[in-house]
Amino acid sequence: QVVVPEEVFFTVAAAGILENLLVLIAVVRNKNLHLPMYFFICSLAISDMLGSLYKTLENIFIILCKMGYLTPRGDFEKKLDDAMDSMFILSLLGSIFSLLAIAADRYITIFYALRYHNIMTLRRALVILAIIWMFCAGSSIAIALFSYEAATVIPFTILFPLMMFFILCLYVHMFLLARSHAKKIASLPTSTAHQRTNMKGAITLTIFLGVFLCCWAPFVLHILLARFCPHNPYCACYMSIFHVNGTLIMCNAIIDPMIFAFRSPELRSTFKKMFCC
Repeated sequence: QVVVPEEVFFTVAAAGILENLLVLIAVVRNKNLHLPMYFFICSLAISDMLGSLYKTLENIFIILCKMGYLTPRGDFEKKLDDAMDSMFILSLLGSIFSLLAIAADRYITIFYALRYHNIMTLRRALVILAIIWMFCAGSSIAIALFSYEAATVIPFTILFPLMMFFILCLYVHMFLLARSHAKKIASLPTSTAHQRTNMKGAITLTIFLGVFLCCWAPFVLHILLARFCPHNPYCACYMSIFHVNGTLIMCNAIIDPMIFAFRSPELRSTFKKMFCC
């Protein structure tokens, strides 16, 4: 087993939780950020926080088991393990659907720029987020309770590449048509600057997607291998880096807020005001 030092583990987790908490506070405090796009970003930040919190609690659970305070196969421990698994699945599903919502928002912004505020109202954004989190919560509980069934594990693991493929197709379509769409509205006042801003948002989302895949895909692969070939020597070799894959999930929670701050001048300005009182 490749073991990550506990100090590093807890430091990364704490940094991820604090950074995403700062994003939530910044959006709440700045009324200029009360827009559908930033609400979807807040949803992604909450998912990242849940991922870091899950790995932190899991590590504490393992430490307590090693110290003898908990028994790995007790009834209470099994319920606690199911609750943590549910939190992990909620974090993963929340991230996927939040990225999907951000992608759809960027698509509408680019191709329906003049009608965007009529299509994506604040109320609709909140309804979309409520539906997303209710579905994710229900799915996470169901998957955690029946995770021993192959019929549950297979749809869950298939959902990850399927949603990523759908978002990727949306991106390809978005970038292929962006140039021709820009030419059609080039004659409108401030259209050039508006189009540049919209494309910047699409590029930011592309960075989010790349970081998400790099950080979550190794752990999802670990789940598949642990379920379908736990005794294969090659699978066992890959599963020996379990702690490294868990640390990658928490690194995602650290990187995302940095992308927010770097790509959004308004959010960056809000952070400066918060730190400078």
